[in-house]
Amino acid sequence: MPSPLRKESPTGSQQPDMTVARGGRLPETVDEAMQGLNQSVEVDSALWRVDILGSKVHARGLARAGVLTEAEANTLVRGLEQIEAEIESGQFVWDPQREDVHMNIEARLTEIVGPVGGKLHTARSRNDQVATDLRLYTRSAVDDVIRALVDLERTILSRAVSEIDTLMPSYTHLQRAQPSRLSHHLMAWHEMLSRDYNRLVSARDGLNESPLGAGAVAGSGYPLDRAWVAKELGFERPMRNSIDATGSRDFLMEVVSALAILGVHLSRISEEIVIWSTTEFGFLTLSDAFSTSSSMMPQKKNPDVAELIRGKAARLIGHLTALLVLEKSLAFGYGRELQEDKEPIFHAMRDTMLSLRALTGALATCTFRRDRLEGALEQGHVCATDLADYLVMSGVPFREAHHIVGGLVREAETEGVQLSELSVDVLAQAHPSLMRPEAREALDARAAVERRKLVGGPAKACVLKEAEEAERRWVVALSASSWRRI
Repeated sequence: MPSPLRKESPTGSQQPDMTVARGGRLPETVDEAMQGLNQSVEVDSALWRVDILGSKVHARGLARAGVLTEAEANTLVRGLEQIEAEIESGQFVWDPQREDVHMNIEARLTEIVGPVGGKLHTARSRNDQVATDLRLYTRSAVDDVIRALVDLERTILSRAVSEIDTLMPSYTHLQRAQPSRLSHHLMAWHEMLSRDYNRLVSARDGLNESPLGAGAVAGSGYPLDRAWVAKELGFERPMRNSIDATGSRDFLMEVVSALAILGVHLSRISEEIVIWSTTEFGFLTLSDAFSTSSSMMPQKKNPDVAELIRGKAARLIGHLTALLVLEKSLAFGYGRELQEDKEPIFHAMRDTMLSLRALTGALATCTFRRDRLEGALEQGHVCATDLADYLVMSGVPFREAHHIVGGLVREAETEGVQLSELSVDVLAQAHPSLMRPEAREALDARAAVERRKLVGGPAKACVLKEAEEAERRWVVALSASSWRRI
């Protein structure tokens, strides 16, 4: 059966019959493959809301410049509002033969208001129009991501405060290292994510300029008030160069770079959730809402939420790579390959929001196994450094103290005991200072944690102060009229 998009020639071969919005320079029909390549409405229709917003402000700006009458501008705005309602209600039909979101909306506008609809595009190109849409969309989406990130941060803060008395080992090389506390570990997650917050705020500030009025590439000869338009759209200022305004997408690269780094950090936290929820560690139990069972093994409780977030991090890195490669060979001025800039930013925002919300829910509802966390301090000689420090305070050079305690660890492993379980005689043979009762105190994990009371340390007072200061910063950030770095 012949394709409905083609017609039969007299010889029986199929010929293209594709009517598209091509303008006066080109014929009205193109090949089906070109039509498929050319149209983007399936993707960029997601920009409809900001596209209509930009068009409303542009119409009013044309009236301010004397290019349209107030009556014409009002007619256009009313027509755009009708289209907005149609899309909201699902009545609007997107036509791929009209290529993109802009032409679909403009065509429908002309159907509603008549020939005056053709005046809306005066002093505007799809080049500055789409650049404006993308900045409006990205700014709003970044705001949503920042809010979700703050929710995650405050959830971590809440868990840190509630677990302030839970001790655990700290790790290097995934080996037990020194005594610490769970709250200190959670605050490490918080600090890392705070840098992500600052990166997103900086990226948002950098993109908040208006391309509208830059035209196709060389601006406009109409007396537009670009500063007024920028202010009406919530931008800080109009962009300073029309070529750069229409043909650069580094603002997308910067935002998605911040999202990719955030994704890596969420993946690191998720990796620890996977490890901590194993039977071997048993530090954490996820709620059933954020776990799944095996289709074959009925005893399994899998940490799928964490594994899926690790997978999303890979996608975020891919979205960033796509944007970087997309622009690397672009000459100055708009190029049609920029049509491909939307899927990476749309998917990056979606993947980030899903990851943030899921991880927030998982951490809010998980159970930290205090018995297993603190029990892990009983193996691995985690107070060895504290014993070496005790020798140093007794006048022994650190390198010698390190050597002495290393020998004691070897002896403990030979005997199959922990460092704290070695006899007084063994300790005395290593160094006379170890005969004192204070030497045994050096091997107490809770006392060891409290000795580390410098700024950034795991002592209870330090962690509580860090959490209180962090909460104050979030209160200030959330009460401000716009996002600010913390």
